[in-house]
Amino acid sequence: MKRGRKSNEANSSSSEDTTGKESKRHKIVEKKTTVVQSPDWANLLQDIILQVFQYLPLLDRAHASQVCRSWNQVFHMPDLWRCFEFELNQPATSNLRTTHPELIKQIIKRHSNHLQYVSFKVVDSSKESAEAACDILSQLVNCSLKTLGLISTARPSFMDLPKSHFISALTVVFVNSKSLSSLKIDDTPVDDPSLKVLVANNSDTLKLLKMSSCPHVSPAGILCVADQCHGLRELALNYHLLSDELLLALSSEKHVRLEHLRIDVVSENPGQTQFHTIQKSSWDAFIKHSPKVNLVMYFFLYEEEFDPFFRYEIPVTHLYFGRSVSKDVLGRVGMTCPRLVELVVCANGLRPLDEELICIAERCKYLSAVGLGECEVSCSAFVEFVKMCGGRLSQLSIMEEVLIPDQKYSLEQIHWEVSKHLGRVWFPDMMPTW
Repeated sequence: MKRGRKSNEANSSSSEDTTGKESKRHKIVEKKTTVVQSPDWANLLQDIILQVFQYLPLLDRAHASQVCRSWNQVFHMPDLWRCFEFELNQPATSNLRTTHPELIKQIIKRHSNHLQYVSFKVVDSSKESAEAACDILSQLVNCSLKTLGLISTARPSFMDLPKSHFISALTVVFVNSKSLSSLKIDDTPVDDPSLKVLVANNSDTLKLLKMSSCPHVSPAGILCVADQCHGLRELALNYHLLSDELLLALSSEKHVRLEHLRIDVVSENPGQTQFHTIQKSSWDAFIKHSPKVNLVMYFFLYEEEFDPFFRYEIPVTHLYFGRSVSKDVLGRVGMTCPRLVELVVCANGLRPLDEELICIAERCKYLSAVGLGECEVSCSAFVEFVKMCGGRLSQLSIMEEVLIPDQKYSLEQIHWEVSKHLGRVWFPDMMPTW
């Protein structure tokens, strides 16, 4: 009987072990089966799909939205429509990319209240494309834009429109957007009254205003902006809008420190434009209030029009000459621009700039970028210039054709000498041969 019991117990435990092993094997198989099952892409978390969509170009995003209902829902989520660039041209006359009219309709219908960072790029010079941009602007009645940019890659476009049509469209945005921080409206017929509307609705939030080549704006109009928008940090405008009153307004205690001021000094017809002179005391007050400001000046003048400029010290940091400039003017630059960081000279004629470059190197202690176009310089003077500036010259560009060999240096030797003083390998630029 004992033996029978032991035998039965042994058989029982053996069968339990077998059953247990089979149960474990079954669970392992189940686990393996679960692992190899393909994921259900339609049920992925929407935030993950949203992150993927944010990296896709618009066309790929639209194609992906047709995969399933879940992806289509993500395609219309507000986060994907906060930033948008409308590209406008006339397909009948241009092969350049343009935003499809049907897509524009969908954006206005479903996403106009989601738009926050918007730009309009008119990629041709047609009046029709500029009108299309204004038509879209006038329909953004439910928006609250933070940034707006009107970009004409081929001028004049917006300037061809009736002024009233452009102003009414722009006013829609100014009135409805109570938190506009960045506005770029170069080459447009914006005027003083429209700027007053901008200030009335966005004075507490506006930080950047870029409006070069806006002939309907007066010094009083831009002064109104400076007087009311105390948070303005970046400003770009034409020289005719710059005044002593404007600089003093930007220097008031209420105003934040300006970080970037760009001034375009442009003359289309030589001898017909009268340029005023800004007082030194105004510049001094401005730089005292904003000591770290980048003051960028672009000059597109003829030689006889430079007389009002560089007569006393000015706090310019980045200086660009888009037309030929005389030795006399460049000599004055060295004497009056001690804060200069970058200097680019398109051309200067046939007289070498040896003394002028040495003067600039002596007095402009922060100079770190230089570009010389058609400006002749002797090899010795150029080496001396680089030696005085030293390794702080992070950018140095000059055409080999304008370097004049002398008794000390030939064209073959100069790149070794310049490289030694820069602390890196350097070669002069070569004139393209096509």
